[in-house]
Amino acid sequence: MKLRAILFDHDGTLVNSEPVHYRMWAHVLQRYGFTLSEQQYKTHYAGVPTPANAIDLVQRYGIDESPELLAEAKNAATREYLERQAFPLMPGVKEAISYFHSAGLKLAVVTGASANGVQTTLRVNELEHYFSAIVSGDDVRASKPAPDCYLLALQQLGVSAAECLAIEDTQHGLEAAYQAGINCVALPTEMSLHHDFRLAVATLGGMTEAVGYVREVLLGSEV
Repeated sequence: MKLRAILFDHDGTLVNSEPVHYRMWAHVLQRYGFTLSEQQYKTHYAGVPTPANAIDLVQRYGIDESPELLAEAKNAATREYLERQAFPLMPGVKEAISYFHSAGLKLAVVTGASANGVQTTLRVNELEHYFSAIVSGDDVRASKPAPDCYLLALQQLGVSAAECLAIEDTQHGLEAAYQAGINCVALPTEMSLHHDFRLAVATLGGMTEAVGYVREVLLGSEV
């Protein structure tokens, strides 16, 4: 079936935000006398929505706070960061978005996080006009790795799962796309190299390689 849409994850895929999220979590947890190592973040929390991370932190390490208040402290730190700046784009993202759009593909951002980060990314980098849909964790009851956000994106774009390709950087995101019936290309980062990407149709080295994959394998080299 012909490819009609590309569905991008946000954190770690469009933007290099995971190191920033790690530093924010570490700062929040210092208030409770807990030092979160980068390895602990990579192992348990990279690519996982904030509410789920808060629950795990309380249960795993006995943080003396409710998950709801812990998540709100992290969300407040994220809001403060985004008021000053956007997360930095990953290499090749602007070029990829421009190419996919010029090839006639519908584009969407599908994130398990809140919409605030996505909106800031697209506004600051003047990318809003390329995208037909934004689906965030605010829009669904169950966030990634549940398929809900991807299923909603399909509905908003008016396309079938077989007509789409997802691009993700973590196992949680890959599982969400897979459960929605969408083929997914994995772009592991330093934070997610240890994740299991066996469900991906391809595991590539970055967004530039993803463009090459789409051009050669899915659209044909003439595009």
